[in-house]
Amino acid sequence: MANVFSPTSTTEDVLSGLDLKGKRILVTGVSAGLGVETARALSAHGAQVVGTARDLGKATVATAQVRKDAAVGGGSFEMVALDLASLDSVRACADGLLAKAKPFDVVIANAGVMATPFGHTADGFETQFGTNHLGHFVLVNRLAPLIRAGGRLVNLTSSGHRRANVDLEDPNFARTPYDPFIAYGRSKTANILFAVAFDQRHRRRGIRAAAVHPGGIQTELSRHLNASHAQDMIEQMNKQLAAEGQPAFQWKTVPQGAATSVWTGVVASPDEVGGRYCENCHVGRIVADSVTISIISEGVRGYAVDPTTADALWRKSEELVGEQF
Repeated sequence: MANVFSPTSTTEDVLSGLDLKGKRILVTGVSAGLGVETARALSAHGAQVVGTARDLGKATVATAQVRKDAAVGGGSFEMVALDLASLDSVRACADGLLAKAKPFDVVIANAGVMATPFGHTADGFETQFGTNHLGHFVLVNRLAPLIRAGGRLVNLTSSGHRRANVDLEDPNFARTPYDPFIAYGRSKTANILFAVAFDQRHRRRGIRAAAVHPGGIQTELSRHLNASHAQDMIEQMNKQLAAEGQPAFQWKTVPQGAATSVWTGVVASPDEVGGRYCENCHVGRIVADSVTISIISEGVRGYAVDPTTADALWRKSEELVGEQF
């Protein structure tokens, strides 16, 4: 009988007894938080993990325990440079990995930014959409030939996707007043839709893709929020939860937050998670767009898993980055 996990399950809970020797896994964003723990847990169970970071110096310090646990567990850990806000950097990273021609069993697109001030990537895209979605869109598609048959893509998303659907007519807020959380919501919806579209295109090779909401964790992702604003958000969420008869919000630990990423990537069955949205170590239910729920309640909005929208986003993304995949 398959183990049943919960919101409080940790990476060690879901990987207990699992030997990942022979598995090669790419994890983006290993300079802090979830990326570090994801890399640590996987390599500690024998996987060969390649981590990416914009600042390799910072990441080297942050991943000291990753290297120690990898050595004990029979895995390995190495890093490569990647700035998702620069398509030149993305393409250089992909070219370097392609040149090595070493296949991956799992790609975990973990890196991202949240609620940033209005700005643009090196290529002129709105910062959150360009970094969270378009950077990964180019990286993953360029690396697709390296993903083994039977492999997986795991895109990190958020319940924040409920704040906004993608806007394919104005992805860079050229005509829309900028709101940092609307922009974040658009980018997180894009992460889910990209997983849906990638799954559609690659499942014939046995490669499946899923999106993962890790839960609420206190990491560097929230560095653009001031403390009072964060507290106001939590108070508002608790009012919504109370109205739904739900318990008050509680932060997850980093190992609890990273658990769904590793569960989706190496534990759950491919048909269970392929093309789906996962949270709290299980597949999330679809919640109709008309149903009012709090930002942290379980469930994925229907617009975020709509295959027609997913295909439209894919085509728009190709247009924006100037590549067809």
